[in-house]
Amino acid sequence: MNIKKPVFEKRIFWDVNFETLDYDAKVVFVIERVFERGDVQDIRQCRRYYGDEKVREVLLNAKYIPENRLYLASAVIAEPLNAFRCYISKQLTPELYPY
Repeated sequence: MNIKKPVFEKRIFWDVNFETLDYDAKVVFVIERVFERGDVQDIRQCRRYYGDEKVREVLLNAKYIPENRLYLASAVIAEPLNAFRCYISKQLTPELYPY
C-alpha cells in the first residue's frame, strides 16, 4: 500500500531545510516535531502516514515534549502521562519552586 506523503506546514521545520527533509529516514525527528509544533491537521497527517503504532512508540520514548503538548499526546495515543519517558524524567529532576 502506497501512502501519499503528508504536507506539513513549513513553520514546523523552521530550522532545517524543509525541501530536503526525508520523512522516512528521520521518523523520530518528524513525529516529535509535529507533536511539538504542529496543529491538529498536521498531527492527523502524521498519524495517517506513519500509523498509530509508530507514533505511539516514538512519543512514549521521546526525551522531551513540552508539558502542554504532553497532555495532547497522551489524549491522542490514549496512554497515561506516567507511560511517557519525558514525564518520568521530569519527575526525577524537579524544578525550583517558582516564586
